[in-house]
Amino acid sequence: MELLFLGTGSGVPSKERNVSSIALKLLQKQNSIWLFDCGEATQHQILHTNIKPRKVTKIFITHMHGDHIFGLPGFLSSRSFQGGTDPLTIYGPEGIKEFVETSLSVSGSTLTYQLSIIEFTEGELFEDDQFTVFCKKLEHGMPSYGFKIKEKDKPGKLLVDKLKNAGVEPGPIYRQIKQSDVVQTDDGRIIHRDDYLGPVKKGRIVTILGDTRSPENYQSFVKGSDVLVHEATFGDEKKHLARAYYHSTATQAARLAAESDIRKLVLTHISSRYQQGADYELTEEAREIFPNTELAYDFHQLNIAFN
Repeated sequence: MELLFLGTGSGVPSKERNVSSIALKLLQKQNSIWLFDCGEATQHQILHTNIKPRKVTKIFITHMHGDHIFGLPGFLSSRSFQGGTDPLTIYGPEGIKEFVETSLSVSGSTLTYQLSIIEFTEGELFEDDQFTVFCKKLEHGMPSYGFKIKEKDKPGKLLVDKLKNAGVEPGPIYRQIKQSDVVQTDDGRIIHRDDYLGPVKKGRIVTILGDTRSPENYQSFVKGSDVLVHEATFGDEKKHLARAYYHSTATQAARLAAESDIRKLVLTHISSRYQQGADYELTEEAREIFPNTELAYDFHQLNIAFN
């Protein structure tokens, strides 16, 4: 599981940062990639990576501001031109369906794959055999949401030495034990799988919040995340602007992380006023409160290891 930041700026693109888009690479888990937001020129950013558009199977939109959605029509069309045939689902707030369908219709664009568009409100978004995804409404100038991706726990490793000591030799029965709660050996013994497994491997949690102010309200939603991706549009000296424009400062994001049992905080959605290294002050402000903070930049990659 890996995060790749395709755009880390806010509002308008700059020479250093494109507007919002994040890829969650699940190639080993599902052989797919999920996008979170798709700002203008996201497909151009993808050209500088090893991402194949046909591998993108889900797109999650935090809110309908242009710097988070204007890249959608181009990406969807190019995915067709580049041989994409697998179905793709877009999850977004009210209005995303009209925006996408109108853009494709008036431009005469046709897709070579099935496109589903699901408009959500709040709560559990979907569940499959590996992940459950939740969404939470945030405080912004228009409906904005955060997403929590919760990986399901994995069974522990088979304790081979313990099985051998119990007289169960390697063979097909080991596979049976891995796959079944209870197994009977050829000599009639009953093997309970839980007695021969190591500790459960706890699933990872990634939380990605859209634009918001008052992040202190989301402790219960983000609690226990391995990675929290949070906007830091402004530094502390501009906290009055953050409040006025429904955004957060780096300090506010760090305080949320410190109070919510987070392993790592990643700051993104940086105002274009922080150019040529000035964004470093945002990192410093956050680290004074939450040391394990990173500042995302375009094409920044983060591997999310098991705890």
